[in-house]
Amino acid sequence: MKKPYRHGKKLAGLAIGLIVAALSACGYESAIGAKSVVRTNAVESRSIVMKQDGSALITANIDVPTISIVDPKTKKVTSEIPVGSEPRNVALSPDEKTAYVTAMRENAVYVVDLEKQKTVGKINVKEEPFAVLSSQDGSKLFVTAYRSNAVDVIDPASYKLIKQIRVENEPRGLALTADGKELFVSHFVHGAVSVIDTDSLAVKKVIPLAETPAPASHDGKVSQGLPGMVENMTISPDGKQLWLPHILTNVNVPIQFESTIFPVVSIIDIPKLEELTNERKHLFKQMNIVNVKNQPEVFSNPSDIGFLPDGSKAFVLMGGSEDLVTIDLKRGGKATQLLRRIPGDNPRGLSLTQDGKTLYVHNAMSHDLATIETGGSDAYKKAKVVGSNLKLIAKDPLPPDVRAGKVMFYSANSDKFAADITGKNWMSCASCHFDGEINGITMKTPKGPRNTPSNVLTTKTGLFTWDGSRDEFEDYLLTVQNEMGGMLAYDPAKPLPADVKKMYAQIFTYLDQPDSYPVPKSPYRNPDGSLTASAQLGQELFQGKAGCITCHAGVNFTDSDQAVNAQGKLTTDNMTKLHDVGTATAIDIGSPDGDPRGAHKNGRPANLYDTPTLRGVWATAPYLHDGSAKTIRDVLVARNTQNKHGNVKGLTDKEIDALAEYVLSIE
Repeated sequence: MKKPYRHGKKLAGLAIGLIVAALSACGYESAIGAKSVVRTNAVESRSIVMKQDGSALITANIDVPTISIVDPKTKKVTSEIPVGSEPRNVALSPDEKTAYVTAMRENAVYVVDLEKQKTVGKINVKEEPFAVLSSQDGSKLFVTAYRSNAVDVIDPASYKLIKQIRVENEPRGLALTADGKELFVSHFVHGAVSVIDTDSLAVKKVIPLAETPAPASHDGKVSQGLPGMVENMTISPDGKQLWLPHILTNVNVPIQFESTIFPVVSIIDIPKLEELTNERKHLFKQMNIVNVKNQPEVFSNPSDIGFLPDGSKAFVLMGGSEDLVTIDLKRGGKATQLLRRIPGDNPRGLSLTQDGKTLYVHNAMSHDLATIETGGSDAYKKAKVVGSNLKLIAKDPLPPDVRAGKVMFYSANSDKFAADITGKNWMSCASCHFDGEINGITMKTPKGPRNTPSNVLTTKTGLFTWDGSRDEFEDYLLTVQNEMGGMLAYDPAKPLPADVKKMYAQIFTYLDQPDSYPVPKSPYRNPDGSLTASAQLGQELFQGKAGCITCHAGVNFTDSDQAVNAQGKLTTDNMTKLHDVGTATAIDIGSPDGDPRGAHKNGRPANLYDTPTLRGVWATAPYLHDGSAKTIRDVLVARNTQNKHGNVKGLTDKEIDALAEYVLSIE
């Protein structure tokens, strides 16, 4: 389902939401001065950028509200500059005097004068800006609005909106060709690339990344599946190809670490604007590295790519397993080295020096910079880590347990913690919960099909999983063992050791922290945040004759948190808050025997489901336990033929539309 900005008349309100912030005189000078220089190299937006002369590296510190400026020669942080909340990407003006930083949680782009090393302006935008780039002459800023499904085009001199370009869902990364004529936009969840003509400021083509089908042998351990987690992109030195690191998710077999998530690199032919599907780099094929025992190595969650200036090698950063894979483009385009491990936590971005000799890696969770000697174009020289990591921030704002839990959530490094969080580096929690939320995919499980839920409010909404068969966070040991392949040494029926219990407590603490996954603001509301007239009617129906509030009750719109015992403790023994809403099908199996974590007393029939929260539900399509409803209207009508999921049988079409609009407005 394509998520709209707002319904028709609200488009104007969204445009008005992009306002001009107060500027100092020096801010105007910096922005206008950028127009005097025309850049001639291709550029991409990411969390780290280097000046052309190599004199400075700038990092957006992601969950720390600062950027850091590093002198690569002295290996020192020369300045840490405050910006807005959740700075995700940073880009330079063509004259490299100004840095633009997206503050995703603050809905703003910060303007930083790099000569004066201070923030000089702020552009307020809408719906979670992620990537930013300036045009080659500096006259425009391009910003992806992740929740709005738009690319905003802004005048950096006046901070005024030039145009909003409607694009496909979840726009994420940006890449601009050397001639500045084509702007590529990656789409995070569903794996596609939009191509924008920068003269007309219109989408000229959408390139959906291809599904890799299952092999004829139906071998689940062969790289296959649906593309997703598409973020950073890199244009090759000759300008002819666009490389995209991402994953494939196999939905043809039940979730199991060796057959579900596969790292790949997709390649788009820029002149033809077509994907070169036969040149996709797959695990165990083009990326096949064996160890001393002649066993293939596994790496996961590719996050960024860099090229040597002569195009002889490509370096693929593996954010999950924390590795670097070298692909030799002069010798068949296959991987020739695995550098395991990059020191630090969760590498997200990389930058190479102009001579290609040094590669800098931005670690998003440990907030430090790793330095790697690439070996240059010599086919026999290997990349290697040199020196110790440089700390980028003065103080981590996250409490230690929150940070530890976040590191674990994003990690697929099997060697890092008190117990292996995943089997053989295959996958992390984030491999299915993209950036902690959804992947838009329905997976196969032993219980039947399961739609991947968001982690927004997951610790606040009662029982866990679609059938409510877990009442303690440690019960996710079953997920780690059965799906991720980790912690197999522990008997799920017995208490966990203290150090392993602490791991689950830290992940819970991270998920429970309000700023980790705030409820996304709904684009279905009026510009001032109030309900539309239609949604107000829907609210009356929701609370009245439609009866939705019977189950979707309380501050979090769920009754699952009321599944408690006589002492008020959440328990799977209380099944009164599970409901038959008529959505079960013949392929739903349930779990009549329960599981060892519940002492086999938590069995569940196939037709009873836990009530999910409706807060932020607009951003979590598809819907229902099996993902069988593409829209909320489908939930109410197409998948409610028995009238068990709200009393909608007697509602008019107008009332059903109003009810759907209200549900989509809930924050």
